[in-house]
Amino acid sequence: MELRHLRYFIAVAEEGHITRAAERLGMQQPPLSQQIRALERELDVQLLRRKPRGVELTEAGRALLADARAILAHIEHAFATTRRTARGEQGRIAVGFTSSAPFHPFVPRVIRAFRESFPLIALTLDESGTTELIDDLRHERVDAAFIRTPVTDPLGLTVNLLLEEAMLVALPSAHPLAAGNTLAAGDASGEVAGDVAAEVADAPALPLAGLAAETFVVYRRRSGPGLYDAIFAACHAAGFSPLVGQEAPRIVSTLNLVAAGLGIAIVPASLQRMQMDGVAYRRLAGAQPGAPLLLASRRGDTSAVVRRFLELVQRTARTFPRTARPGGALPPRAA
Repeated sequence: MELRHLRYFIAVAEEGHITRAAERLGMQQPPLSQQIRALERELDVQLLRRKPRGVELTEAGRALLADARAILAHIEHAFATTRRTARGEQGRIAVGFTSSAPFHPFVPRVIRAFRESFPLIALTLDESGTTELIDDLRHERVDAAFIRTPVTDPLGLTVNLLLEEAMLVALPSAHPLAAGNTLAAGDASGEVAGDVAAEVADAPALPLAGLAAETFVVYRRRSGPGLYDAIFAACHAAGFSPLVGQEAPRIVSTLNLVAAGLGIAIVPASLQRMQMDGVAYRRLAGAQPGAPLLLASRRGDTSAVVRRFLELVQRTARTFPRTARPGGALPPRAA
């Protein structure tokens, strides 16, 4: 039995007339009658009862009609799914990101755009450190990853720089360098000090060399050596080696330690979106480290879904400012 036999039978059953069914199928009546009789012989049942003005279904014919429709509907669904998958419009994708990446407006924007453009694609998000994400890429546990650190061993991977943002210094709100300004995300009473982004932009910038006597809270190197090395290189260029008091497992965690008064931290400007109580932000003057946002993927990945995602990310990046000014494009703090 072939699928066309089921289509022929359904047409005859729905039309109740072989000639009209033949016209609907674009064929002659005699061959259609022969195909129906051949189907009956193969099943060894009578499907149609011939009448003077057409045909009617037997009980066996009615049973076959329901199943035939279901079979063809399932086949059509399978074909449509296959075509959408081949076009990269349906399927699955796993996207990884470092803990600081979602705070940059680019990442949630591009994830939202992808979900809206391809609603039939199941998108899974996974947060981890850069080292772990690179390992996940190589072992096909994730398909793409937003990372902050350039990959020193890119074998088998493609790593593209999407944009680079400035970095700020985060200080405990009671720190002398934060005194006399309103850059703290909240004071002891919990009152909000206005638009943090605008205030960071307007406050006097701090020279990196002026932080030489401070205790630093840093993102541990094995989780993301790129930012760690960039911060240390900038400090060395400013004439000092930073005194590290604490290392945090995630870059976002450094702000908790700063709020606890354990030191200061240099962080990507987009982290001020956290607006954490007990933390003040100041711009850095002169030469300073930058925080890149990169997209890593497997080189030569054959998945059409992954290609769709990479294309959308690259297209969005081309219309997005590649360098973010500290304090730029952030929403006002709620009153």
